[in-house]
Amino acid sequence: MTQPPDAIVRRTSPTVVLLHTVTFRQARQFVPVVIPIAAATGLGGGTRTVVTLIVGVTLLSLVTAALTWWRFGYADGPAAVVVTRGLLSRSVRTVPNDRIRGVEVETPVLHRIFGLVRVRIDAAAGAQAGKDEELLIDGVTRAEGDRLRVAVLTHRPAPGLPGAQDAAAEPVEEQFARFDNRWLFYAPLVGSYLAVPFAAVSALFRLADELPARFQPHLDETALSDGQLLLVAAVAAVLLLWLGSVVGAAVVNWGFTLVRRGGSLVAVRGLVTRRHTELEVDRIRGCTVAEGAGMRLVGAARVNALVTGLGDANRRGQLLPLGPRTEAWTLVRRLVPDPGPLRRHPAAARQRRLVRATSPGLALTAAGLVATPLAGWWELLVAGVVLVSLGVPLGLGRYAALGHAVGAESLAVRSGWLVREEAQLERRAVVGWRVQQSLFQRRAGVATVVACVGAGNGGYAALDMAAEEIAAFTAAASGSWATTFSRPAG
Repeated sequence: MTQPPDAIVRRTSPTVVLLHTVTFRQARQFVPVVIPIAAATGLGGGTRTVVTLIVGVTLLSLVTAALTWWRFGYADGPAAVVVTRGLLSRSVRTVPNDRIRGVEVETPVLHRIFGLVRVRIDAAAGAQAGKDEELLIDGVTRAEGDRLRVAVLTHRPAPGLPGAQDAAAEPVEEQFARFDNRWLFYAPLVGSYLAVPFAAVSALFRLADELPARFQPHLDETALSDGQLLLVAAVAAVLLLWLGSVVGAAVVNWGFTLVRRGGSLVAVRGLVTRRHTELEVDRIRGCTVAEGAGMRLVGAARVNALVTGLGDANRRGQLLPLGPRTEAWTLVRRLVPDPGPLRRHPAAARQRRLVRATSPGLALTAAGLVATPLAGWWELLVAGVVLVSLGVPLGLGRYAALGHAVGAESLAVRSGWLVREEAQLERRAVVGWRVQQSLFQRRAGVATVVACVGAGNGGYAALDMAAEEIAAFTAAASGSWATTFSRPAG
């Protein structure tokens, strides 16, 4: 096994063999092969066949779990972390310590029962396609997980472990945020928390429709009209969605705390699966504050950190999963300097958004004006007028969301209506600029400017900025190397 100098090759806990046997983790990949073999042997039904299959699959799971544990090893040294795995095809993955961006320690329910944890190590590059984590070490003890987490991020022993007496004193923790359980009532206003309960409610209604007649509830048709039945069903669906979103948010974010410990931000959360995520502060290049349309009504927001090279950033980079807007901005100000108030975009940007928002309604209204006297389709005219009436506030709202600012150490861009997102970036985060200008933008004298960064989504746009302001904005945000920008040629 290739390993860092002076590193100790370690194995995961032997208990993980029992855990993976129970969950059939390694054996699952053999199911497509086992089923045709079992069918070809002509196994019939009966208790003996069922018992034989259960014993056979369990033994297969035990053997594959044991072989996987035997051939898995890892080593962490002062320069790199190395993970070796594979029985026939050996794989050795090496990640230098200076490329590590964060560490997450997970404790699912079964891991907690067996006294084990799962450690994910994120690096700046090199993750395999289709995999979220750079390195995964599954099945170490809690003490070893803490040691590994501290070692790979700070390159020092964890407190209470061998060698810790020679290390510097444990840094003092500074609390940045703590989840208040009352914030769970914001969950029904967040689309991501509604997705799972919405699917569950839809499946429940489909199941109820497919049940045999004798199992379906029978209501007195004279007691409730069709309209009342529809109303009852709608109220029940809304209550289930509300309850499901609150429960889902509680399961994911229960006990959420965010503290700064030395040079790291440490987030802990989860009711069923406890997650301990640690991010290096020096790798944070900015923050995003997202506010959905419903969240804005109650003054709620979410905060994500923009960390260079972090995988699954939408989850692992969450600094405040849900909370009051004031709490969100207080947290952002502790990490990113304030660039100042946002500047409005030109009137041409407002006109473009009004045109886009009202165009479908205007087209429908024009069709209605023709169809009403010819065919009596007055409904088409009414629908067009309604769409135009709704499009005007929509366009104005989308325009009001636009803005940009630049300060001595940071810059900000904001856009979006259904989900309004403001990205506040350190100036050092910008690695390039991209200016986009369509034919219609060129005629309106506006352009879209994208700040390219090596974190988050990779780029954050100032939509429909005045073309003559681009050079000054990019130069103020990035210095002399961006002064070559000028107004795009007309």
